[in-house]
Amino acid sequence: MEKFDARYLEMAEVWAKNSYCRRRQVGALIVKDRMIISDGYNGTPSGFENVCEDENGVTKPYVLHAEANAITKVAKSGNSSDGATLFVTASPCLECSKLIIQSGIKRVVYRDEYRLTDGIDLLRRAGIEVEKVD
Repeated sequence: MEKFDARYLEMAEVWAKNSYCRRRQVGALIVKDRMIISDGYNGTPSGFENVCEDENGVTKPYVLHAEANAITKVAKSGNSSDGATLFVTASPCLECSKLIIQSGIKRVVYRDEYRLTDGIDLLRRAGIEVEKVD
């Protein structure tokens, strides 16, 4: 674990509190050269209602994950995530792991284990450094 890992993860936890989702709030930061170049939390796309779950408490299919929000935000910013580290409060799912690989992120640090490990397995297969921090 690197010196600032725990702090960036704490900041991702604070950022997760911006989420309107009731089932789970997830936060993500993308850090490069010790600078936060992007952030994200799970929620609906821009311009949609800030309600993540339907009337039965099921997450709506168009809710974006924190990692996807952070990656798309950095894409709009003109910054590059190539070689960066992603700090995220929950381990990435398979879909987000594909985005992480394609965005050039080289390291993922997370806190909570997701019930499925296929995302983490894919990241490791791609040669991305993955670290769980308790």
